Amino acid sequence: MGESDKNMDQENKLSNNNGDQIVPPNNKIIERTIVKDWEREIQKGDDIEKYWAMEAEQLDWFKKWDEVLDDSEKPYYKWFVGGKTNLAYNAIDRWIKAEKRNKIAILYTNERGDEIKLTYYELYREINKMANALRNLGIKKGDTVCMYLPMCPELVISMLACTKIGAVHSAIYSGLSSVAIVERINDIKSKVVITADGTYRRGKIINLKSVIDEAMLQCPSVQTVVLVNHTGRYNDVADLRGNEIFYERLIEGEGDTCYSEIMDAEDPLFILYTSGSTGKPKGVLHTTAGYMVGISTTLRNVFDIHDNDLWWSTGDAGWITGHSYTIYAPLLLGSTTLIYEGAPDYPDPGIWWEIIEKYGVTKFYTAPTAIRHLMRFGKKYAKSYNLDSLKVLGSVGEPINYEAWKWMYEEIGKNRTPIMDTWWQTETGMHMIAPMPVADLKPGSATKPLPGVHIAIVDEEGVEVENREKGYLAITQPWPAMFRTLYNDEQRFEDVYWKFFPTGYYKTGDMARMDEDGYVWIEGRSDDVLKIAGHRIGSVEVESAFNSHPAVNETAVIGKEDPVKGQLIKAFLILNEGYNLSMPYKEGYTSTLREELKRHVRHSLGPVAVLGEMVAVDSLPKTKSGKIMRRILKAKEDGENIGDTSTLDDL
Repeated sequence: MGESDKNMDQENKLSNNNGDQIVPPNNKIIERTIVKDWEREIQKGDDIEKYWAMEAEQLDWFKKWDEVLDDSEKPYYKWFVGGKTNLAYNAIDRWIKAEKRNKIAILYTNERGDEIKLTYYELYREINKMANALRNLGIKKGDTVCMYLPMCPELVISMLACTKIGAVHSAIYSGLSSVAIVERINDIKSKVVITADGTYRRGKIINLKSVIDEAMLQCPSVQTVVLVNHTGRYNDVADLRGNEIFYERLIEGEGDTCYSEIMDAEDPLFILYTSGSTGKPKGVLHTTAGYMVGISTTLRNVFDIHDNDLWWSTGDAGWITGHSYTIYAPLLLGSTTLIYEGAPDYPDPGIWWEIIEKYGVTKFYTAPTAIRHLMRFGKKYAKSYNLDSLKVLGSVGEPINYEAWKWMYEEIGKNRTPIMDTWWQTETGMHMIAPMPVADLKPGSATKPLPGVHIAIVDEEGVEVENREKGYLAITQPWPAMFRTLYNDEQRFEDVYWKFFPTGYYKTGDMARMDEDGYVWIEGRSDDVLKIAGHRIGSVEVESAFNSHPAVNETAVIGKEDPVKGQLIKAFLILNEGYNLSMPYKEGYTSTLREELKRHVRHSLGPVAVLGEMVAVDSLPKTKSGKIMRRILKAKEDGENIGDTSTLDDL
């Protein structure tokens, strides 16, 4: 490092006063970026149809679109109307005809040090075998296939095989319980489920097959279960049930060529379930062309992706980050994407930094929750490895607090690597508010809307508030990667997202403010959705799990701020007569009711539901119509003014 670089790094070090502190871009980064002028690039998106049509030209089409945007039936927007394409063809097939044929597409590793590398050509052949196998199972365009898999190559292959033949996939996070799996599979009536024997986590093998076995007892639509022998627990066909088949046996003898289904721009691509403010998870439906254009454009611009980059997003494919930015967008750009299976602190809290050094990762994207967790172990692990290969860092999942931003910038980025703090949702499909590496950064702010994205901070009438005033974050114009509906629930789609504002803006559910420079600061949720370790879970979903226990009469839950997880669940419980949280659950039990309820909720919802505290109460604040006012509980918990209580029936 030259003296001038040292001086620049010294100047970029953060002070202890976060305020609206500006961190300027590194001059070396500006020299090599695709986008040189951030503000000018944003201006290109003023005309959304012109901008997104220009970006769509970067991809391959079997037939070009007739119309960029059809907004005649709001909010059921359609993008690239009449266009014909296939995402798998764009992500894989087109690269095997070019120099990238032998470039590594997938670099898989795990906490045990196992490694698998697949070139674009090798991945192409494996996808084709699986696509042919699925067709031989009777899967055709429009059918649904579920995956309950760890982050392994077979997950990537299965998702892209579905995409190639036009099947709609639904990936289920491998940490969810059998109850959650049953609900999701039955909702979309999946014919095939692809799972694994287990997954590696903190030196142990977590049994996934047993969870699927329990779920299959209640999933009548499933005709075939495909089992990936990922950890080697099963070695004999005799271990399988009647409708089960090993993954390797399934693709054995299948051809390594397969035609790509010609997909209409608006054909369904995948359904991904996310929690909402009612008990039933929402099946977010994304379609083909607009999603493809949106995610490839935003990854390229926000993280400045070049041919020689090694991209690592730690997002699991059970969530939208894994779909958009761990798997699909990097492959659409012809990049190498690193996939890691394991915890961020095993075998020690330096494992991520060891991987970055070992492989020379250049772009790294993770959640503030993970950063806050690793901060607890101090600076020694980050200092033990050479992280000079890093050029851009990224944050996803929830707003990153100043302390975590500062630690990531100084300890991981060494005061020279910008952090792309991205705001987006399962429903948006792509980054919506984020900087680019050439932008002036303000720690804690997601900066400005990306080109082709238009937002406003508004009041309940949809009228913009003054700068620095807190309001609802709304999206004022359609964008290509937007979800098209909620599966089998169009009324909920309209009511939850599009009818709140008289202006017809999209309701994000987040509160925010905008400063005088146009930078957006996310201020938390406006609805009843908890955000735990970057994962969304509905308040009613948690309450329903508590209420299904015989000891519980009624429940209200709120999110309690936690320095590591972002939020933990605090539950207010009205118990049935004769029960006490601190006493044994029932005669003959050694565990308390508190411990029993924790186990019960975890079984119902999986480890995503992290319980922080339970308290027994005599009553809950409700409106006269019977709606529980969680905001009152939250305000009391935070020591804030509870506001007008005249509409409450009981307080």
